[in-house]
Amino acid sequence: MTRPNKPALSRRTLLGGTAAAGVGAVLASGTPAAADPGRRRNPIDQAAVDAVAARLDDSLIALRRDLHQHPETTGLEERTAAAVADRLRAAGLEVTTGVGDIVVGEETKHTGVIAVLRGARPGRTVAYRADMDAVPGNGIIAKDPKVPAATAHVCGHDLHTTVGVGVAQVLAQLRSRLSGTVVFLFQPGEEGLAGAQALIDTGVLEDGGVEEIHALHCGPYPVGQFAVTPGSGLPGQDWAAVTLTGPDAVAAAGRLKAEIAGLATVAPMPALASSDAYLEHMVADVQTPDGPLARFVVVRARAGDKPDAEGRVTVDVTFRCWPEERNVEIREEIRRLAQPYGGAVTFPKPPFPALVCPEDDANALARHLRCELGPGSVTVNHAAFPFNGEDYALFLERVPGTYSFLGVRTPGAAIMTSYPHCETFVPDERAIGVGVRAMAGWLAARTRR
Repeated sequence: MTRPNKPALSRRTLLGGTAAAGVGAVLASGTPAAADPGRRRNPIDQAAVDAVAARLDDSLIALRRDLHQHPETTGLEERTAAAVADRLRAAGLEVTTGVGDIVVGEETKHTGVIAVLRGARPGRTVAYRADMDAVPGNGIIAKDPKVPAATAHVCGHDLHTTVGVGVAQVLAQLRSRLSGTVVFLFQPGEEGLAGAQALIDTGVLEDGGVEEIHALHCGPYPVGQFAVTPGSGLPGQDWAAVTLTGPDAVAAAGRLKAEIAGLATVAPMPALASSDAYLEHMVADVQTPDGPLARFVVVRARAGDKPDAEGRVTVDVTFRCWPEERNVEIREEIRRLAQPYGGAVTFPKPPFPALVCPEDDANALARHLRCELGPGSVTVNHAAFPFNGEDYALFLERVPGTYSFLGVRTPGAAIMTSYPHCETFVPDERAIGVGVRAMAGWLAARTRR
């Protein structure tokens, strides 16, 4: 992709007064609402959204298929970003490309896209996030673990991106009836837990006066259904390393690895052949307030099989806890288990925060969807999925909002066809239109004062 004609943004640039070519200027510019005579028309309702969205269905499915055939990983989403920007510009949005700094190897990449849509009426400023990157091969649960998996869109980000584009196109066509401003954040690098911070560092939330933010993620629910997450969301992540020395360091590391792995309260993802029943049970658990996933610890521990040049063997540990306060408890347990081995325990970086959705906002979304799409359109997640995290957590630390699951499971299909990161992930494309209709209506409602 040709480098964008607008410079990549940094907080230093925005605060230094040179943002005229970037997001700050885009958010500050625009035609006053009073200049559009259409502002006197009725506000957007779901019927208007549905009518416009119906005309976009085929085009959006084609976009998703194109993105699916060209997966790009963290910081490398150049083709994806260009496709998004082209459609948004054609829809009349104010588009900034080359946004966000993500380090890939020895280079810094800038592949984020921010687009602004201003309604004809005054109102609130609301953001919508869609992640664009694909899953690298080492993040995919494959049928045969001995066969390396390739980079692929098996987390649904191609759908997320397509839904975001569709929502922008729908609201753009209804601009004369739209109140306020919608800021669309097409985020790179979610899989690498890097993209959300990269966009936040541009200052887009503060400089744009963003009051709340919303997002969808594909989930293992029937197509046509949403799962809201009041007071829940997804776990964060923490890391530990225990270094052992001595003549029996390799054997000791193996024993310690097993002991640390024993801290887990949730079994690891089983072999694909037997995982449908397991995941069906897990989906049921997250809908039960006092189910076994109300509190959990997931642990992955790996030990070296030979000493390094200085005779050291390291046990590397990754763990997820719910609620996230349990990180402190697990850190203490790792120290306790390492003590008899004389292991040196380090925590190489701070815990990545859990994604926790405000209850009021999630419940408001549930009420809205049930009213507009029907009482059976929404289920409630009372707990978190133990195997997935999300850097969207960083947005919700700064502004309120929602993070909900878009059902992508074809009726009658095995659950592994709709669970992210599985090689067998084949979402039902009808979910795209469902997501577009729901989120366009929701954002139109949230921007009204």
